[in-house]
Amino acid sequence: MKKITLSPSIMCADLVNLEQSIKELEQNGLEKVHIDVIDGKFSPSMPLGIETIKRMREVTDMDFDVHIMSTNNEYFIEEMINIGVQGITFHYETSLHTDRYINLIKESGAKAAVALNPATSISVLDYTLESLDMVCLMLINPGFATNKGEKQVPYAMKKIKDLKETIAGRSLHTSIQVDGRVSLTTIPELVKAGADDLVLGSTSLFIKGNSIEQNQQSVLDAIKKGQA
Repeated sequence: MKKITLSPSIMCADLVNLEQSIKELEQNGLEKVHIDVIDGKFSPSMPLGIETIKRMREVTDMDFDVHIMSTNNEYFIEEMINIGVQGITFHYETSLHTDRYINLIKESGAKAAVALNPATSISVLDYTLESLDMVCLMLINPGFATNKGEKQVPYAMKKIKDLKETIAGRSLHTSIQVDGRVSLTTIPELVKAGADDLVLGSTSLFIKGNSIEQNQQSVLDAIKKGQA
């Protein structure tokens, strides 16, 4: 059974007390943090700047899983490589040179991933899937997390299953990350469909009123349901 990776989305933590939030994740045994880098053009949000991520790198040894949502991928890829992150995901939709960006990331020693918006077909990865460590499937339109009424797209499970079948059909070990409304309610079916990396936000690990420890246990319980 494939290990399920927990990727806490740091933009859902207490951004005013960022170092404290990171230490709390560390204390609960979490090894990776998911960092959204949004340029304000790709979607109307800019949670964390480059200088903040540099400072974060100085206060923790956690793996940095950076998700770039930008119209200028190459600039941010190079900035993240300089900071020393462990994984970089960029969007296919804003990439003129997908293959070049994958090579740039892999040459730095980081893991390379491509993110797909909900309506983007997995067929766009036909020629690059072999060189990817991970594919990130957006299950809501990216950058609009504050729209609490927005639900996962109705074809989310089908898309995960289709990607899993494609990966298995090519005998690959590419990880499938899911991002967007990954909640305690949806986690069991996401895991059952084939997701093995969960981006956790305000509907799972950062549910207000509970401790990280309490929420983490609820997430692990939901994963077990999906694996049963």
